[in-house]
Amino acid sequence: MKIEAKRFDAVPAGYSHTQAAPLCLLIYVLAAVFFSLGFLVRDAPPLPWLFPPIGLLMLVLAASFHHLSVMDQSELLMIRFGPVPLFRRSVSYADVATVEIGRTLLLDGWGIHMSIRGGWVWNLWGRDCVVLRFKNGGTLRIGTDDAEPLAAFLRTRIRAF
Repeated sequence: MKIEAKRFDAVPAGYSHTQAAPLCLLIYVLAAVFFSLGFLVRDAPPLPWLFPPIGLLMLVLAASFHHLSVMDQSELLMIRFGPVPLFRRSVSYADVATVEIGRTLLLDGWGIHMSIRGGWVWNLWGRDCVVLRFKNGGTLRIGTDDAEPLAAFLRTRIRAF
C-alpha cells in the first residue's frame, strides 16, 4: 500500500497575526496590589478575604488580555485574546459584506464592547482597526497593528465566498 505525502505548498497561505500590548502589565500590577493589600490588612475584616479573590480575578484578566490573535481557519476568521482563551469569536467569511481599514475612537478604548458608532469592538492596543460590515447590517472592528495585510487577506477571502 502506497501512502501519498500531502503537499503543503499546494494549500493557499492563510493569515495569522498576534499583537501583544503593555496593557496587561497594568492589570498584573493591579493583581499584585490586591494580593499585597490582602496580606497587609489582615486585621480589617472582610478585606483579607475580599482582596485576594479580586487579585486572582485581575491575574486571570491580565492573562486573558495579554495578546490578541487573528487567524484564518479555512471558512472562518478566529479572533482570540489570550493566552488564557476566555474571550474568542469566529466570523464566517460568507457573512462578511465589506472590509475596510479604519480607526477606533479614543472613546472606544480597549477590550470587547459596543462602539458608540454601533457594532462591536475587539481591540487590545492602539487605534488602527479593520472594519467588517456584515450582510445582516452588523459591524465588527478588529483592532490590529497589522491593518493593511489583514484587510487585503480578508478581501480575498470574502471574494471566494
